[in-house]
Amino acid sequence: MMESMGVPVPAEACIITASLYCLKTHHLAIEGVALAAVAGAIIGDNFGYMIGRRVGLPLLRKYGPKIGLSSDRLILGQYLFHHHGSAIVFCGRFISVVRVFVAVLAGACQMHWPRFMLFNALGGTCWAGGYAIGTYLLGRKISQVSGPTGIAMGVLAVVGVLACGAFLKKNKQKLTALALQEAKQEQQETT
Repeated sequence: MMESMGVPVPAEACIITASLYCLKTHHLAIEGVALAAVAGAIIGDNFGYMIGRRVGLPLLRKYGPKIGLSSDRLILGQYLFHHHGSAIVFCGRFISVVRVFVAVLAGACQMHWPRFMLFNALGGTCWAGGYAIGTYLLGRKISQVSGPTGIAMGVLAVVGVLACGAFLKKNKQKLTALALQEAKQEQQETT
């Protein structure tokens, strides 16, 4: 829950440890561990979303330029969350660094809460439940599987992040122009 709120803690390690503890000692039920992990992920992301919604955007507007977040980039972020937020929230759950900040950014970028909640719940269930149940079912084989699988997932994550970065860099001006145009239209409609 804390990781999903924006605090960088090792959630995966906690889930794996608790699942292996279930397997070895039978003092805990794996169903309870999986349910707690899923609930923590979903609830934590909702707290992170509320934090981002209430204080995220003003803080980003105030301090963003100091870390390279211009007003155009903030508008671009809002545009991306408005049009692709579902995929960002769901897929972001599986990338550890992104997972810490995605809910706060979704709130700060004013992503619609019902859509956020749906894809947050789907992502949290697949991620936390998958780690808990997968670890439990793999049992003793986890160390053999986690090495090659972890490396493959890491490579895929890096390739995905680089591809997204290259796409955004290549299409930054076009996407920013679309985002600014959409922001102007929304502003005209509200006034």
